[in-house]
Amino acid sequence: MPYTQVEKQDGVAIVWLDQPGEKVNTLGLEMVGEFQALLDDLNGDPEVKAVVLISRKKDTFIAGADLEALQKLTEPGSVETLSRRGHEVLNRLADFPKPVVAAIHGAALGGGLEVALACHYRILSDDPKTVLALPEVKLGLLPAAGGAQRLPRLISLQKALDMMLTGKNIYPRQAKRMGLADHLIHPYGLLQAAKQAALDLVKKPIRRKKKISFVEKLLESNSLTRGIVFNKARQMVERQTRGNYPAPFKILECVEIGLDKGMKAGLDAEALNFEYLARTSQAQELINLFFAMTAQKKNPRPELVRPVTRLGMIGAGFMGAGIANISASKGIEVVLKDISMEALSKGEKTVYDDLERKVRKRAMSAFERDRIMSRIHLAVDYQAFKGLPLVIEAVFEDLELKHRIIKEAEAVLPEECIFASNTSSLPISEIVKASQRPEQVIGMHYFSPVPKMPLLEIIVTPQTADWAAATAVEVGIKQGKTVIVVNDGPGFYTSRILAPMLNEALVLLEEGGEIRHIDQAMRRFGFPVGPLTLIDEVGIDVGAHVAEILGEMFAHRGVAPSPAMKKLSEAGYLGRKNQKGFYHYQQKKGRGKKKEVNQTIYRFFGGPSRKKHPAPEIQDRLALVMINEAARCLEEGILNSPRDGDLGAVLGLGFPPFLGGPFRYIDRLTPAVVLSTLEELEQKHGARFTPAQIIRDYAEKNKKFYQ
Repeated sequence: MPYTQVEKQDGVAIVWLDQPGEKVNTLGLEMVGEFQALLDDLNGDPEVKAVVLISRKKDTFIAGADLEALQKLTEPGSVETLSRRGHEVLNRLADFPKPVVAAIHGAALGGGLEVALACHYRILSDDPKTVLALPEVKLGLLPAAGGAQRLPRLISLQKALDMMLTGKNIYPRQAKRMGLADHLIHPYGLLQAAKQAALDLVKKPIRRKKKISFVEKLLESNSLTRGIVFNKARQMVERQTRGNYPAPFKILECVEIGLDKGMKAGLDAEALNFEYLARTSQAQELINLFFAMTAQKKNPRPELVRPVTRLGMIGAGFMGAGIANISASKGIEVVLKDISMEALSKGEKTVYDDLERKVRKRAMSAFERDRIMSRIHLAVDYQAFKGLPLVIEAVFEDLELKHRIIKEAEAVLPEECIFASNTSSLPISEIVKASQRPEQVIGMHYFSPVPKMPLLEIIVTPQTADWAAATAVEVGIKQGKTVIVVNDGPGFYTSRILAPMLNEALVLLEEGGEIRHIDQAMRRFGFPVGPLTLIDEVGIDVGAHVAEILGEMFAHRGVAPSPAMKKLSEAGYLGRKNQKGFYHYQQKKGRGKKKEVNQTIYRFFGGPSRKKHPAPEIQDRLALVMINEAARCLEEGILNSPRDGDLGAVLGLGFPPFLGGPFRYIDRLTPAVVLSTLEELEQKHGARFTPAQIIRDYAEKNKKFYQ
């Protein structure tokens, strides 16, 4: 079957995009050839005055390039050839003598948006599911079908760079405001409006005026002033990526060449740089990560899932409000419970404020905000939980408190209700001891802030019913999370592998290390924040609590965790929450001004005299102690697969995405190299670096975690 089907109405050729056998449309080599032939037919057909491109797929225009096909292009120059063939067909589309209108409902991403940019007019449905983006940078790539040339010619240079360097989503109202969309319409009127727009363009071609401010116009007026924009952008990229990602720099190069030397030179730069980036380790790991995330969108046991259209949420604090937010946003009715209306009002306001920010950015309508809020119902007692199929609690990490809540809730809940604990460290096997239905108690560990963090870690015990686990996974997927399922144990997976890394940062301080230097070294390695900043963000008291829970497990290995976290917590150092941590938070930071190190904290680490460990030593110690613990989790059966371990570390803890995760990183270095480095660290620093047996085994057999 062909990718496109043509229907003629009133002189307009409606080209339906419908990739056979796939849920979404993607771009591949076979479509390029078919599209060339289609344009030949349409150009030679006297009945056709104009063309509309529209998709038959639900909520998708074109979702981007076929990445599986891209990975198969291993011959040198083959990726460049793909880009140049894409340029040929889209240049022809842009120069087509008959008006071409892109009618977009749903996702127009990457190559999909590049197709739309080559059209003469873009009409979007005003549905929340309609989203435009050039997200190639997130895959270590660049827009290689003319997007780096056409976008900055259509909208302001600064807005175009912002889209391409971040891969951010643009929603219909934003698109209209910046000039990316020409018209918005209700989904049901999309085709008719597109046909009318196409016929109007036949009578009177559009004279588009670039929507640009006076300052933007001034900066874009010549190569000298544009140079200021590019230099600032490069500085920002260097600051944010620490040079670990080549793609943003190549994007800037392509745009600058195109604007300074013309479209043809810009397209040549796109093709050459696309070939270069596709061969980098960063792109390979980011694409692997994308495939892993995509695979997790499918529930492995769909036949066991029981419907959840309503859920109960116990605790209206920051975490509880966040879980209520993502649930209601996906159409789930939420009964939000806390001990007082005051607490509930604060939780409700937290949700509203988050949604209102989206309204202000025009990423959401006020109507949609109000519709989401209408799904959240407040309650101060458990009677409102009658008949609910799922309840999630997000209260303080106190075992007695969680036991009491389970007993109170189960007194009202139906027999087959799942009870989930949003805990970051308490073993579920301990929590279930208060339950009359242990097979229905599960861990659902969300990450803060819940609306932004993509991971959900589901924790099961040997008692957990398969249907309960499958249902919890389905809820997480519906909430928009990437879900991993792990087996129970102290700290589960994410908290367990994070604890040794944070502990090692404290040990470095005890050895005389300097706070900012340690953080900077790990940021250069690729973490979004340094370990000591992270402790401040999580809360020193929370860190001390987790360390206490995990302490017994590490003690069995002869590892004595640093006592510093507990001492700091007892002395009133809680981190950002009380503006007293490893850094000062009271003063207002000006642009480019760094937060100041709290020098008084050094008295807990031997005094003010400090030294700077070599950055590679810091990176080896902190990264490998975490990676080694991840390997132990796989060895012990906490993890079900290396893929789960990589997703959990990257999406939950900020492990550098371009390294692929702990197991991809071991494979890239080779288990033999990791083993050798761990053995050296063990000799120098002791048992906390004793290599996991699985790393020894893989090194001896020259085996990889991903074959």
